[in-house]
Amino acid sequence: MKGNVEIVTWSGRQPSARLTSFLGRPAVDEAAERTARDVLADIRARGDIAVQACMQRFDRFSGAPREWRVSEAALRAAAAAVDPAFRRAAAEAHRRIRAFARAGLRKNWTMNDGRGARLGERFVPYDRVGVYVPGGAAPLASTVLMTVTLAKTAGVREIVVCTPAASDGSVNPHILHALRLAGATEVYRVGGIQAIGLMAYGTKTVANVQKIVGPGGAFVTAAKKLVYGNVALDSVAGPSEIAVLADADADPEFVAADLLSQAEHGTGHEKALLVTDSLALARDTRTALFAQAEKLGRGEAIEAVMKKRGILFVVTPSLAEGAALCNAFAPEHLELMVRNPERWLPAITRAGAVFMGPWTPECVGDYAAGPSHVLPTGGTAALFSGLTVNDFTRRISVIRYTRAALQRAWPVIEAFGRVEGLDAHAASGKLRLKKR
Repeated sequence: MKGNVEIVTWSGRQPSARLTSFLGRPAVDEAAERTARDVLADIRARGDIAVQACMQRFDRFSGAPREWRVSEAALRAAAAAVDPAFRRAAAEAHRRIRAFARAGLRKNWTMNDGRGARLGERFVPYDRVGVYVPGGAAPLASTVLMTVTLAKTAGVREIVVCTPAASDGSVNPHILHALRLAGATEVYRVGGIQAIGLMAYGTKTVANVQKIVGPGGAFVTAAKKLVYGNVALDSVAGPSEIAVLADADADPEFVAADLLSQAEHGTGHEKALLVTDSLALARDTRTALFAQAEKLGRGEAIEAVMKKRGILFVVTPSLAEGAALCNAFAPEHLELMVRNPERWLPAITRAGAVFMGPWTPECVGDYAAGPSHVLPTGGTAALFSGLTVNDFTRRISVIRYTRAALQRAWPVIEAFGRVEGLDAHAASGKLRLKKR
């Protein structure tokens, strides 16, 4: 295994060029954004023709528009093409994800404001959403369940999924089985930038959606950013990343395994950060990491991350400074591998998801726990939250006033209308109060 994993020491009083460079990863790659901008403009102008041209340029599969949609028969047949153990695992994961989503789904509510008015909120599902499911570097059947299940639970009627296909047009049967299980209503063999443009703008073949969710590589992430406004988005969910805050009691083999679990994704842009107050743990973890990496099937992907200096170990004077560093990194995944994780949880304010203690590896979040594994990356956990069932609903305020309630609110309305110079606002209230 070629590559280097550096161990650096740092405190809040000591600037580190290496650490600054590591923390400063862009949420969206500039080169990818330039490419995405050109592709999306072409799709917006030429529709299906441009999508097909992009598929010929970027994808293994470049079928005609009539070949893009996966048939219901193919979705049904996928169940027979996957092994029973996976079917059982998918069903169990689906149950767990759906149960968590149902528990978190916001309910309509109303209140009396004590002045004669009734106020409240309604939560209405989107009519049509788009989901992107990566399928190039790895067939992410789990991402299907972590996205489509939430949309279905929220009550979305039309759930459109785009995922890359093999050169013969086939889609991994594990993905197809998960799509049918979760409740996708339309599935298309389209990946990359063109999939985002197809869903955002619509063409003769595929109607546009109202919102796009789901993770992707650098080009998908850039495309999502550029279509914002034409559609709503979930968050920036690009190449995977993990941070582990660990003390001297942490098991170095556990820590190494969890860091490698995110480095193996395959884009080469992944990030893995160990923050610890123990130099001995950092050294033992580095030894364990190289030993484990040699035995893994995706060694080339891990090596690519190492060569890009995407794995870094930082030794801090204290766990408190380590927690502050983790917040500065704002990782997609954060593990607390410390003696008392509950003590340190309040110190963590910027992370997509937190995994508590030695028996909670990040993989339980990816596959089994229940919360969606679609989480913000590139430091945007400081700005966004992970995907939830409520991302598939729109909140609508509901307000009902009586004449008496309007009379009580009139001084407030009149004052703001006067100060803001918007006399038509105030006049619309005053007119009503003049009538009996």
